[in-house]
Formats: sequence, C-alpha cells, structure tokens
Amino acid sequence: MANFSSDPSFPPPRRLKPWKAVERGLAKVGISGKALVLIAPVLWLLVFFLIPLALVFGISLATKQFGRPPYSPLLTTEDGTVQLTLHLSNYIKLFSDNLYVAAYLSSIRIAFISTVITLIVGYPMAYAIARAPDPWRNVLLMLVVLPFFTSFLLRIYALTGFMRGNGLINQFLGLFGIEPLVMMQTDFAVYVGLIYSYLPFMILPLYTTLVKLDVALIEASADLGSRPWQTFMSITLPLSLPGIIAGSLLVFIPAVGEYVIPALLGGPETLMIGRVLWDEFFGATNWPRASAVAVAMLAVVVVPIMLLQKAQNAMVEK
Repeated sequence: MANFSSDPSFPPPRRLKPWKAVERGLAKVGISGKALVLIAPVLWLLVFFLIPLALVFGISLATKQFGRPPYSPLLTTEDGTVQLTLHLSNYIKLFSDNLYVAAYLSSIRIAFISTVITLIVGYPMAYAIARAPDPWRNVLLMLVVLPFFTSFLLRIYALTGFMRGNGLINQFLGLFGIEPLVMMQTDFAVYVGLIYSYLPFMILPLYTTLVKLDVALIEASADLGSRPWQTFMSITLPLSLPGIIAGSLLVFIPAVGEYVIPALLGGPETLMIGRVLWDEFFGATNWPRASAVAVAMLAVVVVPIMLLQKAQNAMVEK
C-alpha cells in the first residue's frame, strides 16, 4: 500500500479550525449558531426580568399581613386540597384612590415635559457634534459622557449646592442686589435635575443618527433654493426621527419612575410614583400594594414604548 503521508505531492489532511469543530458539534445536538448567540440575552432576560416580574406580580395579588413574609400566601393547602387565592383589591385601590391616580398622572406629566425640554436642548448639541471636524468629535463626545464618571447621587447633591437658598446662584444674584430665588423643593428643581441627568441619553442617539446623515442631500436642497429652515424641516428632521424616538425613550422611561431626584430636589407637593412606591414598601410595609404600584407603572411605561416602536418600524418600512 502506498504511503501517501510521505509523498510530498500529496497534500496533508486538513484540520478543522476550532470554531468549525464547535459549530459541527453543536449542529449534531441540534443547536445552531443563531440559537447560541441568542442564549445569553434570553437567559439574562429570563433570570433578571421575567422571573422577578412574575414574583412581583404574584405578590401584588396577595394581601398584607404581619409576619414573614409580610403578605398572604397565594397557594394554601387544607385537608389535602390546594387552593389558589388571588386578590384584586390592590389594583382596585390604585384606580379608586386619588393619590395613586394623581401620582401616575404627575409622573407622566413631569417625564413628558422633561423629555421635550431635553430634546430641545440636546438636538442642537447633537447636531453641532455631528457637524464638527473629526478631531473635535471625540473631544465633544467625551464632554457629553464625562458626568457619568462621577456618582449619580453626588451629581444630584451638587445641584443642591447651586439651587439652595444660600447656594452659588443666589450668591451671584446677591452681588447685584437681587433677592434670593426659591428653587429647591419645587418642580423647577426636579425638572433641572431630570434634564441635567438624562441629557446625555438624548444626545448620544441623536448624534448617532445625525452623523450618518448624507450631507449631499442638504447641499442639493440648498442648490434648489430651499432656505436653511426649509431644509431642516424637510430633510434633516425627518431623517433624524429614529434618533429622536430612541432618545425620547431613553429619557422618558427612567424619568417616569425616578425616585432620587424628586426626593432630594422636590418638595412635598412634587408627587411622583417612585416616591409613592418607596413609601408603600418601606413606610407602610405594604408589599402587595407596592408590587401592584410597580406592575401598573411598568404597564404605563410599556404603552408608549409600543407606540413609539410601532411608529419607528413604520418609518423603517418606508
């Protein structure tokens, strides 16, 4: 028998690359590469979102009781019979009590106004960064994300140093004989805190969209006689809608359930659902009511997400 391994004219057998061998091994057990990529996010979603959400939803269907845990069990066993008891009283309370209704409406109002102001402030900044020379873009983007290198809580406390009665702003106004302004413990302070904290979340998606905008379209519009504002309304703004939607979601969603900013900067009249949730959970120790508030807040957030996602998909299909 001829020895092909010693024949230089006969090529040696090819060895599979490690990732090819892994791919073939997974294919033998019925796992494709696409499924392997999806396993990690699916497991993350299951462990850190769906399972905790199911637990919170189950607690929201119980009633408060003194003991450990501080809520009634959903499943009870008596004489060999398993009984499932679900209470809707917590959800009925949310829609019948003016406190919770007002808290939800106030949270949506504050989050919506903050999102609009953040968009008005962030859009010109994102446009300027996208049109800046290449060497300056990284520097400007670094300035946008620089606040994230410090603690969120420290940044909010720093705002109190500016807006309190003897803060830097009132001290500066006092040099001109202007009476101190009342800024702390007001809705104004809450808006300032939200806009300051979430402005980068609006700028970055807008920048990502605007930097990909074809400058030739703007130049063609100018050559055809369009004024700058006409070019902006007919070309720049429509093409930047995906960035506007993404940035609005990134600002609106956390602003609805914000707790730290209203607690530190807002007053007693600043009613937001995050503070109500904290009071129910830690003050009244009513875990079922607090869980119902959290589930309802999630539903309030999911509705605008679905609407904006549907609008974004419609724009992509066009």
